Amino acid sequence: MVTRIGLIGCGNISDIYLLNAARFPGIAFTACADLRPEAAAAKAGTYGIEARSVDSLLASDDVDIVLNLTVPAAHAEISLAAIESGKHVYSEKPLATSVADGEAILAAAEARGLRVGAAPDTVLGAAIQEARRQIDAGVIGKPLLGVASVLSHGMENWHPDPTFFFKPGGGPVFDMGPYYLSTLVTLLGPVASVQASGQVGFETRTVTTANSPMLGQAIRVEVLSTVQALLEFDSGAQVTFLASWDVWKHGLRPLELHGTEGSMRVPDPNWFGGAVETAVERGDWSSTATDHRVFGAANWPPADPIHANYRGAGIAEMAQAIEQGRPHRANGEVALHVLAVMAGILEAADSGARVTIGPRCTRPDALSEAEARTLTGGTRDGLAAQPSLPFAEQDA
Repeated sequence: MVTRIGLIGCGNISDIYLLNAARFPGIAFTACADLRPEAAAAKAGTYGIEARSVDSLLASDDVDIVLNLTVPAAHAEISLAAIESGKHVYSEKPLATSVADGEAILAAAEARGLRVGAAPDTVLGAAIQEARRQIDAGVIGKPLLGVASVLSHGMENWHPDPTFFFKPGGGPVFDMGPYYLSTLVTLLGPVASVQASGQVGFETRTVTTANSPMLGQAIRVEVLSTVQALLEFDSGAQVTFLASWDVWKHGLRPLELHGTEGSMRVPDPNWFGGAVETAVERGDWSSTATDHRVFGAANWPPADPIHANYRGAGIAEMAQAIEQGRPHRANGEVALHVLAVMAGILEAADSGARVTIGPRCTRPDALSEAEARTLTGGTRDGLAAQPSLPFAEQDA
């Protein structure tokens, strides 16, 4: 059975989903839509699918799951409309820009017997799953503490229209936080409470992207551009989370965890691959490569791959789970919990008080190599039966 996908939101991120569809024989895109008809027509022409209006796509009987790739402020509206149309929905991160909207999405889906999935699906990648395997095996003992760091100097130097990154629902916590927080939930389980402080480093940002129509324009920053948070997990582990777009250069690892028996370095949660490093007690670091595993080999950018980028794995796994009648891993419950953690971090930074996280979640099941191969038709990357991806040289 092939699950049919309709995509709403034909911006930058849509290319990797459309490009990677050939890797997953269980899904196929049938149509795309965007508020800008010309954007939908361009994607449709490139990827050989049909361009429709948003209303037409939602009403289509050849769409089983709506892939919601709109800007964050529109996530709740489109996801609720898809559910009202009787369709499952898979959303780009974050699930919504408020916990109330996230709860409404899950309640609407439950009432109609539909599924909600959400990015990031990088947690299904070879690196995070290897880190999960080692933690579950007790390699570093009981995790006690750690530091997660996502630090850069913002989005105005590469994105053609970075405005929304600096508006409510954006900022480094809501934009990059889902990758790091979803990874931590996958590795350690749910978060119990948060404390935080934050600041706005630069009141305005000037767009410097060379090919942007906004080149030289100033954007007023309306969200915290730096946040430092302390996350306390149900397990008792405590992790410092640093998220900033005010940093020019740094030398911090994306994620380090320290347990009763040793320590672990986890590669960038924004990608699917990379080496997991562990050290037992005072011993030397030992590196476990993952590039030979499903969702571990570098494939991006296509012309000169340096990253493993298998976005789409989450919606493919969700489609398979629906067919098999089991829970899916990149699910709405986890996404709502991560949303509540992010909202809690901003609330704590504003109030100075510890914030208890209300919406709970269950730690998703690990994804074995054998299970990952079922998503790709039995091969490492899903391309053995289809030797080349369409438009593979296009750097989206």
